[in-house]
Amino acid sequence: MRQKSASFANQQIRGLSMKFLCLAYGDEDGWHALSEGEKREVLAQDAVIRDRGNLMAVVQIQVTSVRNWDRNLEVTDVPYAQHTLPLAGFSVIEAESLKEVIELVSNTPCARARGVIEIRPFWDLRSNGA
Repeated sequence: MRQKSASFANQQIRGLSMKFLCLAYGDEDGWHALSEGEKREVLAQDAVIRDRGNLMAVVQIQVTSVRNWDRNLEVTDVPYAQHTLPLAGFSVIEAESLKEVIELVSNTPCARARGVIEIRPFWDLRSNGA
């Protein structure tokens, strides 16, 4: 694990863009609590992220969890991770730093509408140096 952390840090040092998985949790109650002006503002921030060429998606409520421990296949319609807010969507953001990603997502719908954005840096295994 330590080796991957060093590799990730080296990518940042060399000035290469990093990728971040941003999981957006939120619900309709939070969305409806925003004023119409706030809704326009946060949707405009979503557009900024998409216009940079980043993947952004809204997820459906349906989930399928797959487990094959000891070659015993189990498929359920129950989410593995349990949260107080449902997963509403996700994005994959390419940026120079975590700080840049925080600035980008801090004014998106879930971050402003009583939800939360969970940011996880990741290595793209299709790239060299993964």
